[in-house]
Amino acid sequence: MSDEEHHFESKADAGASKTYPQQAGTIRKNGYIVIKGRPCKVVEVSTSKTGKHGHAKCHFVAIDIFTGKKLEDIVPSSHNCDVPHVNRTDYQLIDISEDGFVSLLTDNGNTKDDLRLPTDESLLTQIKDGFGEGKDLVVSVMSSMGEEQICALKDIGPK
Repeated sequence: MSDEEHHFESKADAGASKTYPQQAGTIRKNGYIVIKGRPCKVVEVSTSKTGKHGHAKCHFVAIDIFTGKKLEDIVPSSHNCDVPHVNRTDYQLIDISEDGFVSLLTDNGNTKDDLRLPTDESLLTQIKDGFGEGKDLVVSVMSSMGEEQICALKDIGPK
């Protein structure tokens, strides 16, 4: 045993982890999984039988929740996969700036001005048209692994 003190340099940020481990065999369709470092929603799971040398394997087909890209992964069913923490929050839309950012009202009365308009064309036109008509709009913002994006829209009636 040594008497000298150990000093650890921590480069990690404080706060909750972006993902948590879950056994691959327990992840189901419509669940979430991290594939190639991207948070994805599982659209298809197939499990192969145990082979001559080992593990049953799970084949995941999933869609990136932010970009919509299809990703696939094959993992032994007994191994752990990363599962992202995915949150959905509703905010009231206050304003749309010329440079494509939105101004949103949070529950505690502050504004959130760091979100861009969605890239999805139909959602984008719905938001712009509804806002142009002066409707009260509530947008759902999905956040996971340090990214946020508007994913849905609700009309709560005229102003």
